Parts: sequence; C-alpha cells; structure tokens
Amino acid sequence: MSIQQRIEQTLADGLEALHLEVINESGQHNVPPGSESHFKVVIVSSDFEGKNLVAQHRLVYKLLGGELESRVHALALHTFTEQGWRDARGTAPMSPPCLGGKSREPA
Repeated sequence: MSIQQRIEQTLADGLEALHLEVINESGQHNVPPGSESHFKVVIVSSDFEGKNLVAQHRLVYKLLGGELESRVHALALHTFTEQGWRDARGTAPMSPPCLGGKSREPA
C-alpha cells in the first residue's frame, strides 16, 4: 500500500469524512521521481464541528502520527466543517510553488 493510500485509509477510518482528497504533491519538489513525501489533504468532516483550526489539525496529526514521523516531509492541511466547505464553495487553496530545491538551481 502506498503512503498516499495509507493516509487516505487512516483518515477515512478515523473521521466521519464527507469529502476527502489526498494529493501527492511530491512531483512539485526536488525529490526523486515516484517519491511520496509532500501531500495536500482536503477533508470535510462533522468531527471538526465546534473546533478551531488548530484543534482540527491536531486531530488529523494524531491520526497520522506514524506517517508524519518517518515518511512524510510536508503536509498541507485544509480542514473544513460542512458549513465551512459550503462557504469555501467546495474549493481549497492552491499550494504555493516550491521555493527550494530545483527552483533554486541555476537554469
């Protein structure tokens, strides 16, 4: 099972997800082809109701503890309640461009 699949499965098992996207953004960074080290997670869950953003992220970090300690270098979290997702019109922010690695190398 890939790291992306493990993240998806762990979050699906641990939260009441109404919407879940796990996007491998490793290809946008200076890592070997096929790497699984940089991810963007978009999750809409009733488990986030009444929690501030920090508490929402802590809940995700707790579930993904093992993956984050050893395999994942970067994790962009976009957590939403159902109402927050409606307010965002069903979209999460784009990830910024990588400012290290290949982008710093001379052309």
